[in-house]
This record gives sequence, structure tokens and C-alpha cells, in this order.
Amino acid sequence: MKPQVHVVGVGGIGAVLAWSLARAGWDVTLVERHAEKLAAGRAEGLLVAGQAPVKLPFVGFAEWQPPADAVILLCTKTYDNPAVLARLGTLRHLVPVQNGYDTVLESHDFAGEGIASFVSECERGRPVTRITRPGSLHIGLRRPGTAGERDELRGLAEALRVGGLFEVELVEDVRPFKNTKLMYNAAISPLAAAAGVDNAELLTDALAKRLFFGLLQENHAILRRAGLTLAKIGPFHPDTVSRILRTPVLPALMAMFFRPSLRGTYCSMAPDVGHGETEIEAYNGHLLRLAGNFPCPLNRAAVRMIKRITQEGSPPRRSHLDEMAADLASQEIAA
Repeated sequence: MKPQVHVVGVGGIGAVLAWSLARAGWDVTLVERHAEKLAAGRAEGLLVAGQAPVKLPFVGFAEWQPPADAVILLCTKTYDNPAVLARLGTLRHLVPVQNGYDTVLESHDFAGEGIASFVSECERGRPVTRITRPGSLHIGLRRPGTAGERDELRGLAEALRVGGLFEVELVEDVRPFKNTKLMYNAAISPLAAAAGVDNAELLTDALAKRLFFGLLQENHAILRRAGLTLAKIGPFHPDTVSRILRTPVLPALMAMFFRPSLRGTYCSMAPDVGHGETEIEAYNGHLLRLAGNFPCPLNRAAVRMIKRITQEGSPPRRSHLDEMAADLASQEIAA
């Protein structure tokens, strides 16, 4: 009997994971709430650029009835979590693969989680995705697990490796990788999404680079002060990144090193800015909750910027970064 998995959210990550598990012979069902993407998926199948399309069942979220024994890969935006959790009868087989820390999800007890460091971008109206930046999927426990929970995560990791689209690393504790991913996401996402630029532009534009490097340092300080363990994602450990950013000349060299790999890649918050709800509370909002009274002016300014844009329904534009810089300057004067 084939292992059964329901992938909730057919975005860049969900589509790639579903394709990989289908190739490994799993019984895959895709769950999506957007009617246009559902219709395209039923007609055309699921497509990863450069790979053969696969025909899989697509189910609308409104009609979805999650099986009790299926693995549930939660690949939605964090603000959609409450609706999904309300539909699940059990969280025993839930494996979120998301960015950020959602307070609703974190309050529930589930064993495992995945953190993707590769970047995959899906078309808005079709289940067609392409990997724009290579990387790994770290999958592991978020709390002490039973033998059965460990076996389930191991089987999932082995199946995901079959697709060959990304590296899969089964780790004992996934939380240090999630902390590190947050350090980067909470620096990249609010700036790139607000400005409407690709991620590489944060290392080209002088103001964007200053804000980006400042957020990276502030995020690292918050996480370390909270006593959280950080893991290496990419070529440098976060502690090394922090030392580089404090060393003259080295930040400019690091920007030159990373810029090519970020060109043409966009953060997951980009489609949401100016169009409705964002994940800012799961990114910088979580860091502010961790920080408490610890000074973190850049994160506070980033949250204010994204919330203002959301309230105004303002489209992304470079001038939002100028406004954030002016906000920071006014806060310094007031202090």
C-alpha cells in the first residue's frame, strides 16, 4: 500500500515537495483554495520546470476531508494556519514546511517540521513552479519524539530525496535551522517585498544594503540573547555572518559573493505586500516578542512599514525604504 500524503498549499515549496513524493511512488493529493490554480492543476497537472508533469488529484480546501492516517504537509502561508488546524482531527502526522513562527501553530503539539533553504517560485494561477535558487530541506523533530515519529520523518525524508530536486538532510533537532532561517527571512522579506525588488537588489542599493545588514545583525543579537541555538544554512554559520558584518571591508566582499545567487529570486512575502495580509507577525513580530525590552529599532521600523503599507493598500516601491529610514531617524531623535 502506498504511503498517503496530502500537501496543503500548492505554492513554490508545496508543489516541489508534492512532485518529489509522487516520483517516489507516494499517493499524493494536493489541497488548494484558489479556484484558478485548482482548475489549471486538474487540466494540466503539476509541473516543475525542466521536469515531466505529473497528474495528481487536486482538492479544493472547502471540500477537503483530511484522512486520519495521511501525512499532512502544511505548506501554506502562516496566516492560513488557523483554518487548516481547525479542519484537522489529529496533528499526529502533521509536518509543516513554512517560514516564520506562527503563534497559533506553535501552541499545538506535533512532532516534526521541515525548513527549506532552496527558493522555489510558483505561478499565481497555475501549479507550475521553478527552483530559482538551490538549497536543502532540513527535516527533523521539534520536540522529543517517539520511535514511530522518528520512523515517519525518516521515511518522508528518504522519499523526498528520490526527486533529486534539492538536498534533504534529516536532522535530530530542526529548531536551530528554523531559527537561522528566521534570521535571514526577517531581514530579506520586509525590505525586498516593500521595495518590490529581487533579493539581490538588497546587496546593490546602498540604503537597502545598510538596512539589510543592520537587520541581520539585530536579528542575530535577538536570537542569541534569547539563548536559542543557530545552525549553519549555506556557506557560513550565523555567528560567522555576524562577525563579518562587524569587520570593515568584509561586508562589501560578502555582498559581491552572494549577489549572483540571489539575482532573480523573490521572497515569499512579495506577492502579499499591498494586496492584503502578510507574514510580518511570524517573522519580525516573532523577533520582537523574543526581544522583549531589548533594543531592536530596525525590527520595529520594519513591522511599522509593512503594517502601514498593508493598511494603505500601497503597492511596493523603493520609496518605502526611504520612509523606513526616515522613521528610524525620527525615533532616534525622539530617544
